[in-house]
Amino acid sequence: MDAEQQRSHYGYFLDLTTRWMDNDIYGHVNNVTYYSYFDTVVNQYLIEHGDLNIHTAEVVGFVVASSCQYRSPIAFPEVLEGALRVAKLGRSSVQYGLAIFKQGEPLASAHGTFTHVFVDRASSRSVPIPARIRQALERLTGA
Repeated sequence: MDAEQQRSHYGYFLDLTTRWMDNDIYGHVNNVTYYSYFDTVVNQYLIEHGDLNIHTAEVVGFVVASSCQYRSPIAFPEVLEGALRVAKLGRSSVQYGLAIFKQGEPLASAHGTFTHVFVDRASSRSVPIPARIRQALERLTGA
């Protein structure tokens, strides 16, 4: 079993609720929806713990890569837990490890990665990760 599937591999959790529109014609959450869950978990963490102001911050994160491994289906209505850790922390980029768990389950239904490059909002050029965000990310390194 991959470590990425285990709850103990993550340091931050966010409750998520499936929505009716998340289900596809096959009766389970569509694969693209997992990326929305990943984006929500990451940005909620950055807002809460890194003081990111998504409306006025001069430096923002652009997603440059993502991946997801699907292990077991989820469907509406279910309560989920999005999980986050930092896999790699660079000067201007971070690779997150993420997972989606059914509430209380020890193994993830899906897990993957999400990479942000931090850029100056006005120029879209990469810049160092802001200090407050870096501090928040360091807390999840090695989770």
